[in-house]
Amino acid sequence: MSATSSDKRQGGGEEEEDDDYMNMTFDEPASAKETSLQRTQRLKRESRARGVVKSKAQLAEEEAAAREKALSTSILDDPRAKKSKGLAMMAKMGFAGGGLGKKAAGGEAPGRTEPIRVEVKEDRSGIGLDSERKRKLREEAEARGVSKAVKLDPDEYRERVRREREEARLEKQFFAAQRMAERLDDEQADPTADKSRALPSSLSSPAEDESPPPDNKPRPISSRPLKSLPVLYRGLVRHREEKERDRRMRYDLEQSLSRLPTYEDDEDDEDDKLAKGKKAITYVVAEDLDEEDEELEAFDALEISERLRQAIVFLRERHRYCFWCKMAYPDEQMEGCPGLTEEDHD
Repeated sequence: MSATSSDKRQGGGEEEEDDDYMNMTFDEPASAKETSLQRTQRLKRESRARGVVKSKAQLAEEEAAAREKALSTSILDDPRAKKSKGLAMMAKMGFAGGGLGKKAAGGEAPGRTEPIRVEVKEDRSGIGLDSERKRKLREEAEARGVSKAVKLDPDEYRERVRREREEARLEKQFFAAQRMAERLDDEQADPTADKSRALPSSLSSPAEDESPPPDNKPRPISSRPLKSLPVLYRGLVRHREEKERDRRMRYDLEQSLSRLPTYEDDEDDEDDKLAKGKKAITYVVAEDLDEEDEELEAFDALEISERLRQAIVFLRERHRYCFWCKMAYPDEQMEGCPGLTEEDHD
Protein backbone atom coordinates (compact mmCIF):
# COMPACT_ATOMS: atom_id res chain seq x y z
CA MET A 1 0.00 0.00 0.00
CA SER A 2 1.44 3.48 -0.93
CA ALA A 3 0.31 7.10 -0.85
CA THR A 4 0.22 9.01 -4.15
CA SER A 5 -0.09 12.52 -2.75
CA SER A 6 1.29 14.31 0.28
CA ASP A 7 0.56 17.39 2.24
CA LYS A 8 3.67 19.18 3.35
CA ARG A 9 3.48 21.22 6.41
CA GLN A 10 6.31 23.34 7.65
CA GLY A 11 6.56 23.57 11.37
CA GLY A 12 9.61 23.46 13.54
CA GLY A 13 11.76 22.65 10.49
CA GLU A 14 10.08 19.23 10.06
CA GLU A 15 8.04 17.83 7.17
CA GLU A 16 5.03 15.60 7.85
CA GLU A 17 3.31 13.39 5.28
CA ASP A 18 -0.37 12.40 5.63
CA ASP A 19 -1.81 9.33 3.73
CA ASP A 20 -4.28 10.08 0.95
CA TYR A 21 -6.94 7.37 1.52
CA MET A 22 -9.01 8.44 -1.55
CA ASN A 23 -6.26 7.63 -4.05
CA MET A 24 -4.93 4.42 -2.62
CA THR A 25 -4.11 1.56 -4.98
CA PHE A 26 -3.84 -2.10 -4.14
CA ASP A 27 -1.59 -4.56 -5.87
CA GLU A 28 -3.26 -7.60 -7.47
CA PRO A 29 -2.79 -10.73 -5.39
CA ALA A 30 -0.50 -13.22 -6.99
CA SER A 31 -2.42 -16.09 -8.57
CA ALA A 32 -2.00 -19.43 -6.94
CA LYS A 33 0.37 -21.66 -8.77
CA GLU A 34 -1.23 -24.67 -10.54
CA THR A 35 -0.47 -27.85 -8.70
CA SER A 36 0.68 -31.00 -10.45
CA LEU A 37 -2.65 -32.72 -9.70
CA GLN A 38 -4.65 -29.86 -11.21
CA ARG A 39 -2.41 -29.81 -14.25
CA THR A 40 -2.83 -33.56 -14.73
CA GLN A 41 -6.63 -33.27 -14.52
CA ARG A 42 -6.66 -30.34 -16.95
CA LEU A 43 -4.55 -32.23 -19.47
CA LYS A 44 -6.85 -35.25 -19.18
CA ARG A 45 -9.93 -33.11 -19.85
CA GLU A 46 -8.31 -31.51 -22.86
CA SER A 47 -7.19 -34.89 -24.17
CA ARG A 48 -10.68 -36.33 -23.84
CA ALA A 49 -12.15 -33.31 -25.62
CA ARG A 50 -9.71 -33.72 -28.52
CA GLY A 51 -10.42 -37.45 -28.73
CA VAL A 52 -14.18 -37.03 -29.21
CA VAL A 53 -15.08 -37.56 -32.87
CA LYS A 54 -17.95 -35.28 -33.78
CA SER A 55 -20.70 -36.52 -36.03
CA LYS A 56 -21.59 -34.95 -39.36
CA ALA A 57 -24.68 -33.40 -37.82
CA GLN A 58 -22.66 -31.75 -35.04
CA LEU A 59 -20.05 -30.44 -37.49
CA ALA A 60 -22.78 -29.05 -39.75
CA GLU A 61 -24.47 -27.41 -36.77
CA GLU A 62 -21.23 -25.79 -35.61
CA GLU A 63 -20.50 -24.62 -39.15
CA ALA A 64 -23.95 -23.07 -39.47
CA ALA A 65 -23.60 -21.35 -36.07
CA ALA A 66 -20.19 -19.91 -37.02
CA ARG A 67 -21.59 -18.69 -40.35
CA GLU A 68 -24.57 -17.00 -38.67
CA LYS A 69 -22.29 -15.35 -36.14
CA ALA A 70 -19.99 -14.02 -38.86
CA LEU A 71 -22.90 -12.69 -40.92
CA SER A 72 -24.52 -10.99 -37.94
CA THR A 73 -21.28 -9.21 -36.94
CA SER A 74 -20.48 -6.00 -38.78
CA ILE A 75 -17.00 -5.58 -40.20
CA LEU A 76 -16.81 -2.18 -38.50
CA ASP A 77 -17.20 -3.81 -35.09
CA ASP A 78 -14.36 -6.20 -35.71
CA PRO A 79 -11.19 -5.06 -33.89
CA ARG A 80 -9.21 -6.10 -36.97
CA ALA A 81 -11.14 -3.61 -39.14
CA LYS A 82 -8.50 -0.95 -38.73
CA LYS A 83 -5.97 -3.22 -40.42
CA SER A 84 -8.35 -4.34 -43.19
CA LYS A 85 -7.12 -3.37 -46.63
CA GLY A 86 -10.59 -3.70 -48.13
CA LEU A 87 -12.10 -1.26 -45.61
CA ALA A 88 -9.23 1.17 -46.23
CA MET A 89 -9.91 1.08 -49.98
CA MET A 90 -13.63 1.68 -49.39
CA ALA A 91 -12.83 4.62 -47.11
CA LYS A 92 -10.69 6.19 -49.85
CA MET A 93 -13.66 5.89 -52.21
CA GLY A 94 -15.88 7.77 -49.77
CA PHE A 95 -17.41 5.07 -47.59
CA ALA A 96 -18.07 6.40 -44.11
CA GLY A 97 -20.35 3.66 -42.75
CA GLY A 98 -24.06 2.99 -43.04
CA GLY A 99 -25.95 1.38 -45.91
CA LEU A 100 -24.59 0.49 -49.32
CA GLY A 101 -26.23 0.54 -52.71
CA LYS A 102 -28.64 2.80 -54.50
CA LYS A 103 -30.58 5.16 -52.24
CA ALA A 104 -34.21 6.11 -52.67
CA ALA A 105 -35.41 9.41 -54.05
CA GLY A 106 -34.27 12.29 -51.90
CA GLY A 107 -31.34 10.37 -50.51
CA GLU A 108 -33.03 9.94 -47.15
CA ALA A 109 -33.54 6.19 -47.10
CA PRO A 110 -30.31 4.22 -46.67
CA GLY A 111 -29.21 1.51 -49.04
CA ARG A 112 -28.54 -2.13 -48.16
CA THR A 113 -27.54 -2.53 -44.52
CA GLU A 114 -27.75 -6.33 -44.31
CA PRO A 115 -25.28 -8.58 -46.15
CA ILE A 116 -26.46 -10.96 -48.85
CA ARG A 117 -27.55 -14.19 -47.23
CA VAL A 118 -25.37 -17.23 -47.82
CA GLU A 119 -27.18 -20.39 -48.96
CA VAL A 120 -25.16 -23.58 -48.90
CA LYS A 121 -25.85 -25.74 -51.98
CA GLU A 122 -25.43 -29.42 -51.23
CA ASP A 123 -26.57 -31.01 -54.50
CA ARG A 124 -25.21 -30.82 -58.03
CA SER A 125 -28.25 -29.29 -59.72
CA GLY A 126 -28.09 -25.93 -61.43
CA ILE A 127 -28.58 -22.65 -59.61
CA GLY A 128 -32.26 -21.78 -59.42
CA LEU A 129 -33.48 -25.26 -60.35
CA ASP A 130 -35.08 -25.90 -56.96
CA SER A 131 -37.03 -22.67 -57.10
CA GLU A 132 -38.24 -23.44 -60.62
CA ARG A 133 -39.22 -26.96 -59.60
CA LYS A 134 -41.14 -25.72 -56.59
CA ARG A 135 -42.91 -23.16 -58.73
CA LYS A 136 -44.05 -25.82 -61.23
CA LEU A 137 -45.26 -28.11 -58.46
CA ARG A 138 -47.17 -25.25 -56.88
CA GLU A 139 -48.81 -24.35 -60.18
CA GLU A 140 -49.78 -27.97 -60.84
CA ALA A 141 -51.28 -28.25 -57.36
CA GLU A 142 -53.26 -25.06 -57.85
CA ALA A 143 -54.49 -26.27 -61.25
CA ARG A 144 -55.74 -29.54 -59.72
CA GLY A 145 -57.23 -27.69 -56.79
CA VAL A 146 -55.11 -29.58 -54.31
CA SER A 147 -54.68 -27.78 -51.02
CA LYS A 148 -51.95 -28.31 -48.48
CA ALA A 149 -51.93 -31.69 -46.80
CA VAL A 150 -53.87 -31.73 -43.59
CA LYS A 151 -51.97 -33.00 -40.60
CA LEU A 152 -53.16 -36.49 -39.76
CA ASP A 153 -54.76 -36.96 -36.38
CA PRO A 154 -52.93 -39.63 -34.31
CA ASP A 155 -56.22 -41.15 -33.16
CA GLU A 156 -57.46 -41.33 -36.74
CA TYR A 157 -54.22 -42.99 -37.87
CA ARG A 158 -54.39 -45.61 -35.12
CA GLU A 159 -58.01 -46.33 -35.99
CA ARG A 160 -57.14 -46.79 -39.65
CA VAL A 161 -54.29 -49.19 -38.86
CA ARG A 162 -56.53 -51.16 -36.52
CA ARG A 163 -59.23 -51.41 -39.19
CA GLU A 164 -56.74 -52.60 -41.83
CA ARG A 165 -55.38 -55.29 -39.53
CA GLU A 166 -58.88 -56.42 -38.66
CA GLU A 167 -59.81 -56.70 -42.35
CA ALA A 168 -56.66 -58.74 -43.05
CA ARG A 169 -57.53 -61.12 -40.19
CA LEU A 170 -61.10 -61.55 -41.49
CA GLU A 171 -59.77 -62.23 -45.00
CA LYS A 172 -57.71 -65.16 -43.68
CA GLN A 173 -60.65 -66.54 -41.75
CA PHE A 174 -62.93 -66.26 -44.80
CA PHE A 175 -60.40 -68.14 -46.93
CA ALA A 176 -60.26 -70.94 -44.38
CA ALA A 177 -64.09 -71.07 -44.29
CA GLN A 178 -64.17 -71.31 -48.11
CA ARG A 179 -61.77 -74.25 -48.12
CA MET A 180 -63.74 -76.04 -45.42
CA ALA A 181 -67.04 -75.53 -47.26
CA GLU A 182 -65.50 -76.87 -50.48
CA ARG A 183 -64.09 -79.90 -48.73
CA LEU A 184 -67.34 -80.77 -46.96
CA ASP A 185 -69.30 -80.44 -50.22
CA ASP A 186 -66.82 -82.72 -52.01
CA GLU A 187 -67.08 -85.32 -49.24
CA GLN A 188 -70.86 -85.16 -49.32
CA ALA A 189 -70.93 -85.60 -53.10
CA ASP A 190 -68.35 -88.42 -53.10
CA PRO A 191 -68.03 -90.19 -49.72
CA THR A 192 -65.23 -92.39 -51.10
CA ALA A 193 -63.04 -89.41 -51.97
CA ASP A 194 -59.65 -88.98 -50.33
CA LYS A 195 -60.18 -87.18 -47.03
CA SER A 196 -56.52 -86.86 -46.16
CA ARG A 197 -56.13 -83.68 -48.20
CA ALA A 198 -54.59 -81.06 -45.97
CA LEU A 199 -56.47 -77.85 -45.45
CA PRO A 200 -54.83 -74.47 -44.84
CA SER A 201 -54.84 -73.13 -41.35
CA SER A 202 -56.75 -69.99 -40.43
CA LEU A 203 -53.51 -68.01 -40.75
CA SER A 204 -52.74 -69.01 -44.33
CA SER A 205 -53.70 -67.15 -47.48
CA PRO A 206 -54.65 -68.20 -51.03
CA ALA A 207 -51.25 -67.15 -52.37
CA GLU A 208 -49.41 -69.26 -49.77
CA ASP A 209 -51.60 -72.32 -50.28
CA GLU A 210 -51.32 -72.41 -54.07
CA SER A 211 -47.69 -73.46 -54.26
CA PRO A 212 -46.66 -75.64 -57.24
CA PRO A 213 -46.48 -79.42 -56.77
CA PRO A 214 -43.12 -80.86 -55.64
CA ASP A 215 -42.61 -82.64 -58.99
CA ASN A 216 -43.75 -79.53 -60.92
CA LYS A 217 -46.36 -81.64 -62.70
CA PRO A 218 -49.83 -80.27 -63.32
CA ARG A 219 -52.65 -81.15 -60.99
CA PRO A 220 -56.06 -82.27 -62.21
CA ILE A 221 -58.63 -79.63 -63.09
CA SER A 222 -62.32 -80.18 -62.68
CA SER A 223 -64.39 -79.83 -65.85
CA ARG A 224 -67.67 -79.05 -64.07
CA PRO A 225 -69.20 -75.60 -64.75
CA LEU A 226 -68.21 -72.99 -62.22
CA LYS A 227 -71.72 -71.57 -61.97
CA SER A 228 -72.91 -74.91 -60.61
CA LEU A 229 -70.83 -74.31 -57.47
CA PRO A 230 -72.06 -72.26 -54.51
CA VAL A 231 -71.09 -68.63 -54.87
CA LEU A 232 -69.51 -68.87 -51.43
CA TYR A 233 -66.35 -70.57 -52.72
CA ARG A 234 -66.84 -70.18 -56.47
CA GLY A 235 -64.25 -67.41 -56.65
CA LEU A 236 -61.70 -69.64 -54.90
CA VAL A 237 -62.18 -72.44 -57.45
CA ARG A 238 -62.05 -70.00 -60.36
CA HIS A 239 -58.80 -68.46 -59.15
CA ARG A 240 -57.26 -71.88 -58.58
CA GLU A 241 -58.22 -73.16 -62.04
CA GLU A 242 -56.83 -70.06 -63.73
CA LYS A 243 -53.56 -70.51 -61.88
CA GLU A 244 -53.45 -74.20 -62.77
CA ARG A 245 -54.18 -73.52 -66.44
CA ASP A 246 -51.32 -71.02 -66.63
CA ARG A 247 -49.02 -73.46 -64.87
CA ARG A 248 -49.92 -76.23 -67.30
CA MET A 249 -49.24 -74.02 -70.28
CA ARG A 250 -45.79 -73.19 -68.93
CA TYR A 251 -45.17 -76.87 -68.18
CA ASP A 252 -46.08 -77.91 -71.73
CA LEU A 253 -43.86 -75.19 -73.15
CA GLU A 254 -40.89 -76.31 -71.05
CA GLN A 255 -41.44 -79.93 -72.03
CA SER A 256 -41.65 -79.09 -75.71
CA LEU A 257 -38.44 -77.04 -75.58
CA SER A 258 -36.47 -79.64 -73.63
CA ARG A 259 -37.72 -82.68 -75.59
CA LEU A 260 -35.08 -84.28 -77.79
CA PRO A 261 -35.85 -85.43 -81.33
CA THR A 262 -37.35 -88.94 -81.32
CA TYR A 263 -38.01 -91.54 -83.93
CA GLU A 264 -41.33 -93.15 -84.58
CA ASP A 265 -41.77 -96.75 -83.56
CA ASP A 266 -44.75 -98.56 -85.00
CA GLU A 267 -44.80 -101.01 -82.12
CA ASP A 268 -45.47 -98.28 -79.47
CA ASP A 269 -48.97 -98.30 -78.11
CA GLU A 270 -50.83 -95.32 -76.67
CA ASP A 271 -49.30 -95.69 -73.19
CA ASP A 272 -45.77 -95.89 -74.61
CA LYS A 273 -46.32 -92.76 -76.67
CA LEU A 274 -47.65 -90.92 -73.63
CA ALA A 275 -44.69 -92.03 -71.50
CA LYS A 276 -42.18 -91.01 -74.16
CA GLY A 277 -43.83 -87.62 -74.66
CA LYS A 278 -44.91 -88.36 -78.20
CA LYS A 279 -48.57 -87.83 -77.49
CA ALA A 280 -49.99 -84.44 -76.64
CA ILE A 281 -51.98 -84.18 -73.41
CA THR A 282 -55.37 -82.54 -73.64
CA TYR A 283 -56.48 -80.64 -70.56
CA VAL A 284 -60.13 -80.12 -69.77
CA VAL A 285 -61.03 -76.96 -67.93
CA ALA A 286 -64.33 -75.50 -66.84
CA GLU A 287 -66.50 -74.45 -69.76
CA ASP A 288 -67.36 -71.07 -68.27
CA LEU A 289 -63.91 -70.25 -66.90
CA ASP A 290 -63.55 -67.18 -69.13
CA GLU A 291 -67.16 -66.06 -68.87
CA GLU A 292 -68.36 -63.18 -66.70
CA ASP A 293 -70.12 -64.03 -63.46
CA GLU A 294 -72.32 -61.22 -62.17
CA GLU A 295 -73.41 -63.22 -59.13
CA LEU A 296 -69.80 -63.73 -58.07
CA GLU A 297 -68.97 -60.06 -58.66
CA ALA A 298 -71.89 -58.99 -56.47
CA PHE A 299 -70.78 -61.38 -53.73
CA ASP A 300 -67.16 -60.14 -53.85
CA ALA A 301 -68.42 -56.56 -53.55
CA LEU A 302 -69.82 -57.29 -50.07
CA GLU A 303 -67.91 -56.39 -46.92
CA ILE A 304 -65.51 -59.04 -45.72
CA SER A 305 -67.40 -59.35 -42.44
CA GLU A 306 -70.66 -60.09 -44.32
CA ARG A 307 -68.98 -62.69 -46.55
CA LEU A 308 -67.51 -64.42 -43.52
CA ARG A 309 -70.91 -64.41 -41.81
CA GLN A 310 -72.55 -66.03 -44.84
CA ALA A 311 -69.82 -68.67 -44.97
CA ILE A 312 -70.32 -69.54 -41.31
CA VAL A 313 -74.11 -69.75 -41.77
CA PHE A 314 -73.59 -71.99 -44.83
CA LEU A 315 -71.42 -74.42 -42.86
CA ARG A 316 -73.88 -74.56 -39.98
CA GLU A 317 -77.03 -74.99 -42.04
CA ARG A 318 -75.69 -77.39 -44.68
CA HIS A 319 -73.13 -79.46 -42.77
CA ARG A 320 -73.91 -78.74 -39.08
CA TYR A 321 -70.30 -77.59 -38.78
CA CYS A 322 -69.20 -74.79 -36.46
CA PHE A 323 -66.28 -72.86 -37.86
CA TRP A 324 -65.25 -71.59 -34.42
CA CYS A 325 -65.60 -74.94 -32.62
CA LYS A 326 -63.78 -76.72 -35.50
CA MET A 327 -66.13 -79.68 -35.34
CA ALA A 328 -69.32 -81.08 -36.86
CA TYR A 329 -72.34 -81.78 -34.66
CA PRO A 330 -74.57 -84.84 -35.05
CA ASP A 331 -77.89 -82.95 -34.88
CA GLU A 332 -79.27 -79.78 -36.41
CA GLN A 333 -79.70 -78.10 -33.02
CA MET A 334 -75.88 -78.26 -32.54
CA GLU A 335 -76.21 -78.52 -28.78
CA GLY A 336 -73.07 -77.40 -26.98
CA CYS A 337 -72.11 -74.71 -29.54
CA PRO A 338 -71.96 -71.30 -27.81
CA GLY A 339 -73.26 -69.36 -30.79
CA LEU A 340 -72.79 -68.02 -34.28
CA THR A 341 -70.12 -65.33 -33.75
CA GLU A 342 -66.52 -65.48 -32.64
CA GLU A 343 -67.29 -63.40 -29.54
CA ASP A 344 -69.63 -66.16 -28.36
CA HIS A 345 -66.73 -68.61 -28.29
CA ASP A 346 -64.39 -66.41 -26.25
